[in-house]
Amino acid sequence: MKKYFQFDELGTNYRREIIGGITTFLSMAYILFVNPATLSLSSVADFPNELRMDQGAVFTATALAAAIGTLIMGIVARYPVALAPGMGLNAFFAFTVVLTYGIPWQTALSGVLVSGLFLVLLTLSGLREKIIDSIPPELKHAVGAGIGLFITFIGFQNAGIIVNDDAVLVGLGDLRNGNTLLSIFGLTITIILMVRQVKGGVFYGMVITAVVGMIFGLVPKPDKIIGEIPSLAPTFGVALGHLGDIFSLQMLVVILTFMFVDFFDTAGTLVAVANQAGLLKNNKLPRIGRALVSDSMGTVVGAILGTSSTTSYVESSAGVAAGARTGFASIITAGCFLLALFFSPLLSVITSSVTAPALIIVGVLMVSSLGHIKWDQFEIAVPAFLILITMPLTYSIATGIAIGFIFYPITMLLKGRGKEIHPILYGLSIVFLLYFIFLVN
Repeated sequence: MKKYFQFDELGTNYRREIIGGITTFLSMAYILFVNPATLSLSSVADFPNELRMDQGAVFTATALAAAIGTLIMGIVARYPVALAPGMGLNAFFAFTVVLTYGIPWQTALSGVLVSGLFLVLLTLSGLREKIIDSIPPELKHAVGAGIGLFITFIGFQNAGIIVNDDAVLVGLGDLRNGNTLLSIFGLTITIILMVRQVKGGVFYGMVITAVVGMIFGLVPKPDKIIGEIPSLAPTFGVALGHLGDIFSLQMLVVILTFMFVDFFDTAGTLVAVANQAGLLKNNKLPRIGRALVSDSMGTVVGAILGTSSTTSYVESSAGVAAGARTGFASIITAGCFLLALFFSPLLSVITSSVTAPALIIVGVLMVSSLGHIKWDQFEIAVPAFLILITMPLTYSIATGIAIGFIFYPITMLLKGRGKEIHPILYGLSIVFLLYFIFLVN
Protein backbone atom coordinates (compact mmCIF):
# COMPACT_ATOMS: atom_id res chain seq x y z
CA MET A 1 0.00 0.00 0.00
CA LYS A 2 2.71 2.48 1.00
CA LYS A 3 4.68 1.64 -2.14
CA TYR A 4 1.68 2.00 -4.47
CA PHE A 5 0.83 5.45 -3.09
CA GLN A 6 4.53 6.48 -2.93
CA PHE A 7 4.47 7.43 0.74
CA ASP A 8 8.26 7.63 1.08
CA GLU A 9 8.74 9.59 -2.15
CA LEU A 10 6.12 12.14 -1.14
CA GLY A 11 7.16 12.31 2.50
CA THR A 12 3.88 11.22 4.04
CA ASN A 13 2.47 8.49 6.29
CA TYR A 14 -0.82 6.85 7.23
CA ARG A 15 -1.55 9.32 10.03
CA ARG A 16 -1.16 12.38 7.80
CA GLU A 17 -3.22 10.80 5.03
CA ILE A 18 -6.04 9.81 7.39
CA ILE A 19 -6.18 13.25 8.98
CA GLY A 20 -6.06 14.87 5.54
CA GLY A 21 -8.85 12.66 4.22
CA ILE A 22 -11.14 13.41 7.18
CA THR A 23 -10.38 17.13 6.92
CA THR A 24 -11.36 17.14 3.24
CA PHE A 25 -14.64 15.38 4.09
CA LEU A 26 -15.53 17.88 6.80
CA SER A 27 -14.73 20.77 4.44
CA MET A 28 -17.18 19.52 1.80
CA ALA A 29 -19.74 17.61 3.89
CA TYR A 30 -22.20 20.48 3.38
CA ILE A 31 -22.89 19.15 -0.13
CA LEU A 32 -24.71 16.17 1.40
CA PHE A 33 -27.47 18.53 2.53
CA VAL A 34 -27.18 21.43 0.09
CA ASN A 35 -27.39 19.22 -3.01
CA PRO A 36 -30.71 17.51 -2.13
CA ALA A 37 -32.20 20.88 -1.18
CA THR A 38 -31.01 22.43 -4.45
CA LEU A 39 -32.02 19.65 -6.85
CA SER A 40 -35.44 19.28 -5.24
CA LEU A 41 -36.00 23.05 -5.53
CA SER A 42 -37.04 23.06 -1.87
CA SER A 43 -36.71 26.86 -1.70
CA VAL A 44 -39.31 27.32 -4.49
CA ALA A 45 -42.64 27.19 -2.70
CA ASP A 46 -45.03 27.15 -5.68
CA PHE A 47 -43.26 24.41 -7.65
CA PRO A 48 -45.43 21.25 -8.12
CA ASN A 49 -44.29 18.44 -5.82
CA GLU A 50 -44.72 15.83 -8.54
CA LEU A 51 -42.05 17.62 -10.60
CA ARG A 52 -39.48 17.70 -7.78
CA MET A 53 -36.68 15.22 -7.25
CA ASP A 54 -37.01 13.08 -4.12
CA GLN A 55 -34.72 14.59 -1.44
CA GLY A 56 -33.98 11.27 0.24
CA ALA A 57 -32.98 9.63 -3.02
CA VAL A 58 -30.79 12.61 -3.97
CA PHE A 59 -29.11 12.46 -0.53
CA THR A 60 -28.20 8.80 -1.10
CA ALA A 61 -27.13 9.48 -4.70
CA THR A 62 -24.97 12.40 -3.53
CA ALA A 63 -23.18 10.35 -0.88
CA LEU A 64 -22.65 7.36 -3.18
CA ALA A 65 -21.53 9.48 -6.14
CA ALA A 66 -19.04 11.28 -3.90
CA ALA A 67 -17.77 8.02 -2.39
CA ILE A 68 -17.41 6.18 -5.70
CA GLY A 69 -15.96 9.14 -7.61
CA THR A 70 -13.47 9.91 -4.84
CA LEU A 71 -12.50 6.25 -4.57
CA ILE A 72 -11.80 6.07 -8.31
CA MET A 73 -9.72 9.25 -8.11
CA GLY A 74 -7.75 7.89 -5.16
CA ILE A 75 -7.03 4.44 -6.56
CA VAL A 76 -6.64 5.16 -10.29
CA ALA A 77 -5.12 8.67 -10.32
CA ARG A 78 -3.64 8.48 -6.79
CA TYR A 79 -4.47 12.14 -6.13
CA PRO A 80 -5.64 13.56 -2.75
CA VAL A 81 -8.66 15.02 -4.53
CA ALA A 82 -12.27 14.36 -3.53
CA LEU A 83 -15.27 14.45 -5.85
CA ALA A 84 -18.95 15.25 -5.28
CA PRO A 85 -21.86 16.84 -7.18
CA GLY A 86 -20.60 20.29 -8.06
CA MET A 87 -21.93 23.57 -6.74
CA GLY A 88 -22.94 25.73 -9.68
CA LEU A 89 -23.67 22.70 -11.80
CA ASN A 90 -26.43 21.65 -9.41
CA ALA A 91 -27.80 25.21 -9.43
CA PHE A 92 -27.77 25.21 -13.25
CA PHE A 93 -29.51 21.81 -13.26
CA ALA A 94 -32.27 22.92 -10.87
CA PHE A 95 -32.85 26.62 -11.42
CA THR A 96 -32.06 26.94 -15.13
CA VAL A 97 -32.74 23.58 -16.78
CA VAL A 98 -35.69 22.40 -14.67
CA LEU A 99 -37.23 25.61 -13.29
CA THR A 100 -36.59 28.08 -16.14
CA TYR A 101 -36.49 25.85 -19.23
CA GLY A 102 -39.21 23.53 -17.94
CA ILE A 103 -37.19 20.42 -18.80
CA PRO A 104 -38.13 17.42 -16.58
CA TRP A 105 -35.42 16.42 -14.13
CA GLN A 106 -35.43 12.96 -15.66
CA THR A 107 -34.34 14.38 -19.02
CA ALA A 108 -31.84 16.67 -17.31
CA LEU A 109 -30.23 13.62 -15.67
CA SER A 110 -29.90 12.04 -19.12
CA GLY A 111 -28.12 15.20 -20.23
CA VAL A 112 -25.70 14.88 -17.31
CA LEU A 113 -25.06 11.24 -18.25
CA VAL A 114 -24.36 12.09 -21.88
CA SER A 115 -22.07 14.96 -20.89
CA GLY A 116 -20.10 12.56 -18.67
CA LEU A 117 -19.78 9.96 -21.41
CA PHE A 118 -18.59 12.60 -23.87
CA LEU A 119 -16.03 13.81 -21.34
CA VAL A 120 -14.72 10.26 -20.96
CA LEU A 121 -14.35 9.92 -24.74
CA LEU A 122 -12.77 13.36 -25.10
CA THR A 123 -10.29 12.56 -22.36
CA LEU A 124 -9.33 9.17 -23.80
CA SER A 125 -8.84 10.75 -27.24
CA GLY A 126 -6.71 13.58 -25.90
CA LEU A 127 -9.14 16.21 -27.21
CA ARG A 128 -10.16 17.35 -23.76
CA GLU A 129 -6.80 18.93 -23.06
CA LYS A 130 -6.83 20.59 -26.50
CA ILE A 131 -10.28 22.09 -25.97
CA ILE A 132 -9.34 23.32 -22.50
CA ASP A 133 -6.25 24.94 -23.96
CA SER A 134 -8.30 26.66 -26.68
CA ILE A 135 -10.32 28.71 -24.19
CA PRO A 136 -8.48 31.84 -23.02
CA PRO A 137 -7.80 31.88 -19.27
CA GLU A 138 -9.74 35.13 -18.83
CA LEU A 139 -12.97 33.47 -19.94
CA LYS A 140 -12.30 30.46 -17.73
CA HIS A 141 -11.87 32.73 -14.72
CA ALA A 142 -14.95 34.76 -15.67
CA VAL A 143 -17.11 31.63 -15.86
CA GLY A 144 -15.96 30.47 -12.43
CA ALA A 145 -16.55 33.87 -10.87
CA GLY A 146 -19.89 34.28 -12.64
CA ILE A 147 -21.10 30.99 -11.21
CA GLY A 148 -19.99 32.24 -7.81
CA LEU A 149 -22.14 35.37 -8.18
CA PHE A 150 -25.07 33.24 -9.35
CA ILE A 151 -24.79 30.92 -6.34
CA THR A 152 -24.51 33.91 -3.99
CA PHE A 153 -27.64 35.45 -5.53
CA ILE A 154 -29.53 32.20 -4.91
CA GLY A 155 -28.23 32.18 -1.33
CA PHE A 156 -29.46 35.74 -0.69
CA GLN A 157 -32.85 34.81 -2.12
CA ASN A 158 -33.14 31.65 -0.01
CA ALA A 159 -32.24 33.70 3.06
CA GLY A 160 -34.94 36.27 2.30
CA ILE A 161 -32.33 39.02 2.25
CA ILE A 162 -33.07 39.73 -1.43
CA VAL A 163 -36.70 39.52 -2.54
CA ASN A 164 -38.83 40.29 -5.58
CA ASP A 165 -39.76 43.94 -6.16
CA ASP A 166 -42.14 44.68 -9.03
CA ALA A 167 -40.87 48.26 -9.30
CA VAL A 168 -37.12 47.57 -9.50
CA LEU A 169 -37.06 43.76 -9.98
CA VAL A 170 -35.24 43.02 -6.70
CA GLY A 171 -35.01 44.71 -3.31
CA LEU A 172 -34.05 44.23 0.33
CA GLY A 173 -36.20 41.75 2.24
CA ASP A 174 -37.66 41.96 5.73
CA LEU A 175 -34.61 41.72 7.98
CA ARG A 176 -36.88 41.29 11.02
CA ASN A 177 -38.19 37.96 9.74
CA GLY A 178 -37.09 35.07 11.96
CA ASN A 179 -35.78 32.84 9.15
CA THR A 180 -33.93 35.74 7.57
CA LEU A 181 -32.34 36.60 10.90
CA LEU A 182 -31.32 32.96 11.27
CA SER A 183 -29.58 33.08 7.88
CA ILE A 184 -27.82 36.33 8.79
CA PHE A 185 -26.67 34.73 12.05
CA GLY A 186 -25.45 31.65 10.14
CA LEU A 187 -23.61 33.83 7.64
CA THR A 188 -21.91 35.75 10.45
CA ILE A 189 -20.85 32.56 12.25
CA THR A 190 -19.55 31.00 9.04
CA ILE A 191 -17.57 34.12 8.18
CA ILE A 192 -15.99 34.07 11.65
CA LEU A 193 -15.03 30.40 11.25
CA MET A 194 -13.62 30.96 7.77
CA VAL A 195 -11.63 34.04 8.82
CA ARG A 196 -10.21 32.05 11.72
CA GLN A 197 -9.29 29.31 9.18
CA VAL A 198 -11.30 26.61 10.94
CA LYS A 199 -11.17 23.44 8.84
CA GLY A 200 -14.70 22.60 7.71
CA GLY A 201 -15.92 26.09 8.56
CA VAL A 202 -18.83 25.96 6.09
CA PHE A 203 -20.00 22.60 7.48
CA TYR A 204 -19.72 23.68 11.11
CA GLY A 205 -21.49 26.92 10.27
CA MET A 206 -24.46 24.92 8.99
CA VAL A 207 -24.47 22.76 12.13
CA ILE A 208 -24.45 25.77 14.47
CA THR A 209 -27.15 27.54 12.44
CA ALA A 210 -29.38 24.45 12.48
CA VAL A 211 -28.97 24.02 16.25
CA VAL A 212 -29.80 27.69 16.93
CA GLY A 213 -32.77 27.41 14.55
CA MET A 214 -34.10 24.43 16.51
CA ILE A 215 -33.67 26.27 19.81
CA PHE A 216 -35.80 29.18 18.57
CA GLY A 217 -38.36 26.99 16.81
CA LEU A 218 -37.37 28.10 13.30
CA VAL A 219 -36.06 24.69 12.24
CA PRO A 220 -37.91 21.38 12.82
CA LYS A 221 -36.25 18.98 15.24
CA PRO A 222 -35.33 15.56 13.78
CA ASP A 223 -36.94 12.45 15.27
CA LYS A 224 -33.55 10.77 15.30
CA ILE A 225 -29.99 11.31 14.11
CA ILE A 226 -29.14 7.90 12.66
CA GLY A 227 -31.62 6.11 10.43
CA GLU A 228 -32.07 3.85 7.46
CA ILE A 229 -30.45 4.77 4.17
CA PRO A 230 -33.07 6.44 1.92
CA SER A 231 -34.08 4.43 -1.12
CA LEU A 232 -32.46 5.22 -4.48
CA ALA A 233 -35.49 3.87 -6.34
CA PRO A 234 -36.95 7.28 -7.33
CA THR A 235 -33.78 8.30 -9.19
CA PHE A 236 -31.64 5.22 -9.87
CA GLY A 237 -31.32 4.44 -13.59
CA VAL A 238 -33.79 7.15 -14.60
CA ALA A 239 -31.13 8.82 -16.76
CA LEU A 240 -30.82 5.67 -18.86
CA GLY A 241 -34.55 5.52 -19.48
CA HIS A 242 -34.82 9.06 -20.84
CA LEU A 243 -31.92 9.18 -23.28
CA GLY A 244 -34.41 9.42 -26.13
CA ASP A 245 -35.60 12.79 -24.85
CA ILE A 246 -32.32 14.67 -25.27
CA PHE A 247 -32.45 15.16 -29.04
CA SER A 248 -33.21 18.87 -29.26
CA LEU A 249 -31.17 22.03 -29.76
CA GLN A 250 -32.10 23.18 -26.27
CA MET A 251 -30.77 19.98 -24.71
CA LEU A 252 -27.63 20.27 -26.85
CA VAL A 253 -26.94 23.63 -25.23
CA VAL A 254 -27.66 22.15 -21.79
CA ILE A 255 -25.27 19.24 -22.38
CA LEU A 256 -22.56 21.58 -23.71
CA THR A 257 -22.95 23.74 -20.62
CA PHE A 258 -22.64 20.73 -18.31
CA MET A 259 -19.50 19.71 -20.20
CA PHE A 260 -18.01 23.20 -20.33
CA VAL A 261 -18.37 23.97 -16.63
CA ASP A 262 -17.16 20.50 -15.64
CA PHE A 263 -14.20 20.95 -18.02
CA PHE A 264 -12.76 23.99 -16.37
CA ASP A 265 -13.91 23.38 -12.83
CA THR A 266 -11.98 20.11 -12.87
CA ALA A 267 -8.92 21.51 -14.63
CA GLY A 268 -8.64 24.45 -12.25
CA THR A 269 -9.15 22.31 -9.15
CA LEU A 270 -6.62 19.66 -10.16
CA VAL A 271 -3.95 22.24 -10.92
CA ALA A 272 -4.59 24.18 -7.71
CA VAL A 273 -4.61 21.16 -5.41
CA ALA A 274 -1.67 19.43 -7.12
CA ASN A 275 0.39 22.60 -6.95
CA GLN A 276 -0.37 23.00 -3.25
CA ALA A 277 0.60 19.36 -2.63
CA GLY A 278 3.84 19.77 -4.58
CA LEU A 279 2.80 17.23 -7.21
CA LEU A 280 3.42 19.42 -10.28
CA LYS A 281 6.49 18.39 -12.28
CA ASN A 282 7.86 20.86 -14.84
CA ASN A 283 4.52 22.70 -14.63
CA LYS A 284 2.71 19.51 -15.69
CA LEU A 285 0.44 17.17 -13.80
CA PRO A 286 1.59 13.54 -13.70
CA ARG A 287 -1.20 11.05 -14.48
CA ILE A 288 -3.43 13.92 -15.68
CA GLY A 289 -5.24 11.58 -18.07
CA ARG A 290 -6.16 9.23 -15.23
CA ALA A 291 -7.36 12.14 -13.09
CA LEU A 292 -9.58 13.51 -15.85
CA VAL A 293 -11.03 10.07 -16.62
CA SER A 294 -11.70 9.53 -12.92
CA ASP A 295 -13.54 12.84 -12.74
CA SER A 296 -15.61 12.05 -15.85
CA MET A 297 -16.49 8.59 -14.56
CA GLY A 298 -17.73 10.25 -11.39
CA THR A 299 -20.24 12.23 -13.47
CA VAL A 300 -21.40 9.08 -15.30
CA VAL A 301 -21.88 7.16 -12.05
CA GLY A 302 -23.58 10.12 -10.37
CA ALA A 303 -26.06 10.58 -13.23
CA ILE A 304 -27.04 6.91 -13.13
CA LEU A 305 -27.50 7.11 -9.35
CA GLY A 306 -29.55 10.30 -9.65
CA THR A 307 -27.59 13.52 -9.16
CA SER A 308 -26.12 16.39 -11.17
CA SER A 309 -22.55 16.46 -12.49
CA THR A 310 -19.89 15.14 -10.12
CA THR A 311 -16.64 17.10 -10.17
CA SER A 312 -13.37 17.59 -8.30
CA TYR A 313 -13.67 19.77 -5.20
CA VAL A 314 -11.33 22.63 -4.41
CA GLU A 315 -12.06 21.91 -0.73
CA SER A 316 -9.55 19.09 -1.19
CA SER A 317 -6.96 21.79 -0.56
CA ALA A 318 -8.02 21.76 3.10
CA GLY A 319 -6.98 18.11 3.29
CA VAL A 320 -3.69 18.87 1.58
CA ALA A 321 -3.06 21.64 4.09
CA ALA A 322 -3.62 19.05 6.82
CA GLY A 323 -1.00 16.73 5.32
CA ALA A 324 -2.65 14.70 2.53
CA ARG A 325 -0.38 13.96 -0.40
CA THR A 326 -1.66 10.74 -2.00
CA GLY A 327 -4.76 8.94 -3.13
CA PHE A 328 -4.93 7.12 0.19
CA ALA A 329 -6.43 10.30 1.68
CA SER A 330 -9.14 10.09 -0.99
CA ILE A 331 -9.94 6.55 0.10
CA ILE A 332 -10.47 7.85 3.64
CA THR A 333 -12.72 10.65 2.37
CA ALA A 334 -14.74 8.13 0.37
CA GLY A 335 -15.21 6.02 3.50
CA CYS A 336 -16.51 9.07 5.37
CA PHE A 337 -19.14 9.67 2.67
CA LEU A 338 -20.30 6.05 2.99
CA LEU A 339 -20.67 6.44 6.76
CA ALA A 340 -22.65 9.65 6.19
CA LEU A 341 -25.37 7.62 4.45
CA PHE A 342 -26.76 6.68 7.86
CA PHE A 343 -27.39 10.31 8.88
CA SER A 344 -30.23 11.08 6.44
CA PRO A 345 -32.70 12.05 9.24
CA LEU A 346 -30.69 15.26 9.59
CA LEU A 347 -32.06 16.34 6.20
CA SER A 348 -35.16 17.66 7.96
CA VAL A 349 -33.14 20.33 9.79
CA ILE A 350 -31.35 21.58 6.69
CA THR A 351 -33.80 24.25 5.61
CA SER A 352 -33.16 27.00 3.06
CA SER A 353 -32.28 29.32 5.95
CA VAL A 354 -29.54 26.91 6.99
CA THR A 355 -28.10 26.34 3.51
CA ALA A 356 -28.22 30.00 2.42
CA PRO A 357 -25.04 31.03 4.31
CA ALA A 358 -23.15 28.10 2.76
CA LEU A 359 -24.19 29.19 -0.74
CA ILE A 360 -23.10 32.76 -0.10
CA ILE A 361 -19.70 31.72 1.27
CA VAL A 362 -19.07 29.30 -1.60
CA GLY A 363 -19.81 32.21 -3.94
CA VAL A 364 -17.22 34.33 -2.15
CA LEU A 365 -14.63 31.60 -2.65
CA MET A 366 -15.45 31.24 -6.35
CA VAL A 367 -15.13 34.93 -7.28
CA SER A 368 -11.50 34.97 -6.15
CA SER A 369 -10.56 34.24 -9.77
CA LEU A 370 -11.56 37.78 -10.78
CA GLY A 371 -8.05 38.96 -9.99
CA HIS A 372 -6.67 36.90 -12.88
CA ILE A 373 -8.68 38.78 -15.54
CA LYS A 374 -6.91 41.55 -17.49
CA TRP A 375 -9.44 44.30 -16.88
CA ASP A 376 -7.20 46.94 -18.44
CA GLN A 377 -7.66 45.27 -21.85
CA PHE A 378 -11.15 46.33 -22.97
CA GLU A 379 -11.48 43.61 -25.59
CA ILE A 380 -11.12 41.04 -22.79
CA ALA A 381 -12.94 43.01 -20.09
CA VAL A 382 -16.18 43.25 -22.13
CA PRO A 383 -16.89 39.51 -22.63
CA ALA A 384 -15.61 38.69 -19.13
CA PHE A 385 -17.89 41.30 -17.55
CA LEU A 386 -20.88 40.19 -19.61
CA ILE A 387 -20.39 36.62 -18.37
CA LEU A 388 -20.21 37.85 -14.78
CA ILE A 389 -23.24 40.12 -14.87
CA THR A 390 -25.62 38.09 -17.04
CA MET A 391 -25.39 34.85 -15.08
CA PRO A 392 -27.15 36.20 -11.95
CA LEU A 393 -29.32 38.75 -13.80
CA THR A 394 -30.73 36.20 -16.27
CA TYR A 395 -30.71 33.45 -13.64
CA SER A 396 -28.86 31.25 -16.11
CA ILE A 397 -25.27 30.01 -16.23
CA ALA A 398 -25.77 28.93 -19.85
CA THR A 399 -26.91 32.39 -20.91
CA GLY A 400 -23.90 34.03 -19.29
CA ILE A 401 -21.49 31.65 -20.99
CA ALA A 402 -23.25 32.08 -24.33
CA ILE A 403 -23.16 35.90 -24.28
CA GLY A 404 -19.50 36.01 -23.27
CA PHE A 405 -18.43 33.52 -25.91
CA ILE A 406 -20.30 35.38 -28.63
CA PHE A 407 -18.72 38.73 -27.78
CA TYR A 408 -15.15 37.48 -27.26
CA PRO A 409 -14.40 36.82 -30.97
CA ILE A 410 -16.09 40.10 -31.89
CA THR A 411 -14.06 42.29 -29.53
CA MET A 412 -10.83 40.47 -30.31
CA LEU A 413 -11.34 40.83 -34.08
CA LEU A 414 -12.15 44.54 -33.73
CA LYS A 415 -8.94 44.96 -31.75
CA GLY A 416 -6.97 43.24 -34.48
CA ARG A 417 -6.18 40.20 -32.37
CA GLY A 418 -8.08 37.67 -34.50
CA LYS A 419 -5.01 35.44 -34.86
CA GLU A 420 -5.14 34.75 -31.12
CA ILE A 421 -8.60 33.19 -31.37
CA HIS A 422 -8.63 29.40 -31.58
CA PRO A 423 -10.92 27.95 -34.31
CA ILE A 424 -12.82 26.03 -31.63
CA LEU A 425 -13.96 29.36 -30.16
CA TYR A 426 -15.53 30.37 -33.47
CA GLY A 427 -17.44 27.07 -33.45
CA LEU A 428 -18.66 27.65 -29.90
CA SER A 429 -19.76 31.21 -30.70
CA ILE A 430 -21.85 29.93 -33.63
CA VAL A 431 -23.47 27.27 -31.44
CA PHE A 432 -24.39 29.85 -28.80
CA LEU A 433 -25.66 32.29 -31.45
CA LEU A 434 -27.99 29.57 -32.74
CA TYR A 435 -29.09 29.06 -29.14
CA PHE A 436 -30.33 32.66 -28.91
CA ILE A 437 -31.91 32.62 -32.35
CA PHE A 438 -33.92 29.41 -31.96
CA LEU A 439 -34.37 28.83 -28.23
CA VAL A 440 -34.67 32.13 -26.39
CA ASN A 441 -38.10 33.77 -26.53
